[in-house]
Amino acid sequence: MKTGFTLIELMVVLVILGLLATFIGPAILGKPDEARVIKTKNDMSAIETALKMYKVDNSLYPSTEQGLGALIEKPTIDPVPRNWNSSGYMDLTDLPVDPWGMQFIYRSPTDVEDRDYEIISYGADGKEGGTGVSADIKSFEIQ
Repeated sequence: MKTGFTLIELMVVLVILGLLATFIGPAILGKPDEARVIKTKNDMSAIETALKMYKVDNSLYPSTEQGLGALIEKPTIDPVPRNWNSSGYMDLTDLPVDPWGMQFIYRSPTDVEDRDYEIISYGADGKEGGTGVSADIKSFEIQ
């Protein structure tokens, strides 16, 4: 006895897959910028975790001048961390970039009294301000 699929069975499967692609595909593929916004927020959360580990080891956050590079390579400018983890704080070799390929903006300290640092992505347009997917994404506004 031969086993396998008949031509009719294969055609039915292809029709079902075609229908699924017709109705679900645009819903998924039509939202790449929304997916990038979500990825940016997730990346910021990962950076925040690395910053907190840095602070635990060194009692302070990297300065604005040291930037996020302090999570990858030991800073050589003041304040030089005394207990910097020799493995770094992120599994990266280059500075983290947002999904649009732009470097995150990092400031520490900030102008706001109760905020030790801030991480910002300027969104899809790469410019400060904007609306929708071009709006700035700020670590302190993520919930």
